[in-house]
Amino acid sequence: MDYLEIVGGNKLSGEITISGAKNAALPVVAATILSDKEVKLTNLPNVVDIRTLIKLLGMLGSEVDHKETTAVINNGSINSTKAVYEIVSQMRASILVLGPLLTRFGECEVSLPGGCAIGQRPIDLHLKALEAMGAHIEIKGGYVRAEAPDGLKGAKIVFDKITVGGTENIVMAAALAHGTTTIINAAREPEVVQLCQMISDAGVQIDGIGTGILSIEGTGGEPLTFDSPVEIIPDRIEAGTYLCAGAITKSEITLNKVNQEHIQASIDKLESMGCSFTMDADSITIHPAEKLLPVNLITTEYPGFPTDMQAQFMAVAVISSGESLIEERLFENRFMHVSELNRLGANIWLKGNTAAIHPVEELNGAVVMATDLRASSALVLAALVANGTTKVRRIYHLDRGYDDLEGKLSSLGADITRKSE
Repeated sequence: MDYLEIVGGNKLSGEITISGAKNAALPVVAATILSDKEVKLTNLPNVVDIRTLIKLLGMLGSEVDHKETTAVINNGSINSTKAVYEIVSQMRASILVLGPLLTRFGECEVSLPGGCAIGQRPIDLHLKALEAMGAHIEIKGGYVRAEAPDGLKGAKIVFDKITVGGTENIVMAAALAHGTTTIINAAREPEVVQLCQMISDAGVQIDGIGTGILSIEGTGGEPLTFDSPVEIIPDRIEAGTYLCAGAITKSEITLNKVNQEHIQASIDKLESMGCSFTMDADSITIHPAEKLLPVNLITTEYPGFPTDMQAQFMAVAVISSGESLIEERLFENRFMHVSELNRLGANIWLKGNTAAIHPVEELNGAVVMATDLRASSALVLAALVANGTTKVRRIYHLDRGYDDLEGKLSSLGADITRKSE
């Protein structure tokens, strides 16, 4: 099994290019099911999750030509609507094929999802919304079986809580439905916006893109045609992670191909910790603080502070000049990295959904274990400033969402090597 060996203490410098966003690419790949013609996707991140979803499309009968950051997908040849456990269990986002398969073919069978063990993320909101659109759904043998033989019908969907995956699934389902679907309390994340814009560019009338209320006029079962290539937006979580790398190592680094609006919450918090930034059209340079100030943050939905950046900021806070407080409001089990950071010498205390991070003079290398995707990157960040050598195990979590993390960090001057044991 692969692990990362990191020797801490190196100053970083230079520039890197941010890859396409995994969380934007996944629904975009799923949305190609809405078409029976060829669709070209560009700027795909070269990560395991994308390869897994594309493999799933191939198992459904799709014709796929996937080469690193580009894929040409033709779903006109789909001959199965069953997404099997062996694939879906590897990645929670596989549930995103539910909406497009059901709305295009009138039936589908999708295994209940897997993914990072960061807490309960039930799909009941997805299922209730599809039932409101006329679908008959049953869960049997670990599979969601859905039928809508006469097609889905437009409906008013009110989400009790904001759900990114639920919003994406229902947007796709509504695209080919009969009539108008209105989604109240829709997610506003940039990844949702890209999906809506992609479907809108294919001729579907969508009002309210980027707001909490979406109105989608379905095509009545007519498949979509995506005439132009779809370029995946830059990954805001990857960008935020590398900004944290600059902050924690007190290094000046430049990120290219980044959307500054999408990472404003991370920029604001790093500025409150004493960092400053130089920004150009699509690049940003972090100027680190000589003395990092403590930070208080609460995770919430976009445009608030993202839960996917919580672990990385915790790593930075460990070496700040005072006590920091982090409150996790979205997932009840997303502090599993705390015990591993403490193995490196951090002093973090938990009470319920709040972590108190007490500053320490130094961190020391140790063997640590990644527990989920973003926790993995937090351990890497801490290892960059720890004395001696750190081994980060279970990095298959990292490979799910970071495109060549060790290569990019190495190019900035980090002493980081992938090894096998």
